[in-house]
Amino acid sequence: MKGNGFNFEDLEVWKKSVDFCTDIIDLTEVINTDRRHYRLVEQIESSAASISANISEGKGRYSKKEFVRSLYVARGSLYETITFLTIFYKKQWINDVQFNALKTRGIEIGKMISGLASSIKETID
Repeated sequence: MKGNGFNFEDLEVWKKSVDFCTDIIDLTEVINTDRRHYRLVEQIESSAASISANISEGKGRYSKKEFVRSLYVARGSLYETITFLTIFYKKQWINDVQFNALKTRGIEIGKMISGLASSIKETID
């Protein structure tokens, strides 16, 4: 831990992942579906929250290998979130603009996660 905070709070990918999650939650509060699909809504919120949660958990681990593993889990959660977004889009619960904006941000976060994992792996190998 640095100073008065946690060291993961300095990671740009963590910040973007938190913002991405809060936007997903905002979206689920207004999507055009009846609530009988609440499990899908809960799953997208959970997978979106898992992205930043796994980044922070990995940063708190004792080894770089564990951090890289957590980054891969975070990337898996991102892919899961994009899958749910795709389902929501195909069901017309979200529109083109919402889908494309979130997917674009997801692509950026995915690249950041992969880049961070690669840079850490270079220091291990």
